[in-house]
Amino acid sequence: MEIQVLGPLGAQVEGETVVPSAAKPRQILSLLALHPGRIVPVATLMEEIWGMRPPQSAQTTLQTYILQLRRRLATAMGPAAPAGAKDVLATRHGGYVLRIPPDRVDVHRYERLVTQGLAAFEAGDDETSARVYRQALALWDGPALVDVRLGPVLEIEVLRLEESRLVAVERRIDADLRLGRHCELIAELSELTARHPLHEGLQSQAMLALYRAGRRSGALDVYRRLRSRLIEEVGVEPSPQLQRLHQAMLTVAPQLDELTTPRPTSTFDLFAA
Repeated sequence: MEIQVLGPLGAQVEGETVVPSAAKPRQILSLLALHPGRIVPVATLMEEIWGMRPPQSAQTTLQTYILQLRRRLATAMGPAAPAGAKDVLATRHGGYVLRIPPDRVDVHRYERLVTQGLAAFEAGDDETSARVYRQALALWDGPALVDVRLGPVLEIEVLRLEESRLVAVERRIDADLRLGRHCELIAELSELTARHPLHEGLQSQAMLALYRAGRRSGALDVYRRLRSRLIEEVGVEPSPQLQRLHQAMLTVAPQLDELTTPRPTSTFDLFAA
């Protein structure tokens, strides 16, 4: 069984999809897929589907949804499968568990690669870090669970995944900047800063990429736009790190052109106190 949650929900057994069309069974499958091999309590599944006010028939209805998922599994697996649908989607005390290896779900492959990418970055191996982060990000096919209705539990999971994705993008760009790929990054950073106009990490990367590409005025414009927006929308000045980066660009500080630093660090923290 292979499952995808980093984009539209997908689940295949022997090449045949087992994703239900009804909204609530899709929520159940999504939640179980995010925690393969672990018991998801009945209470958690009910909260996802009905919030804090489940109907009196919630327990019975949940069992019906589980039965529907098992039927789809059984059809795809066929009568000759060594493990039955009840073995794959198993009942355990207080909940249900999807008994498949974590690597059969794309999000767990993604998280393993992100861990490897971060370790390489912290070790100063920027080439490996950038390559592994790219592999991790290539597993995404749009927003997580984009075609699944999100209840309160899945909503938190999706927010966590989307934040992880943005951090992975930022760390990959940090590695690429340390490798001197500033010109290649400008177009990507232009799009990212437009999508995340108050994200100081991405704005600092855009500033540094433009500066190293010989476009100091463009880098200073990024700072001016960010500062104006922060003051107008939030009522605060840019962070001290960003202010020091801006000052370094005004004075043409030599360290801005240094690709390596005494210790691997993010672009945003280049001028941390």
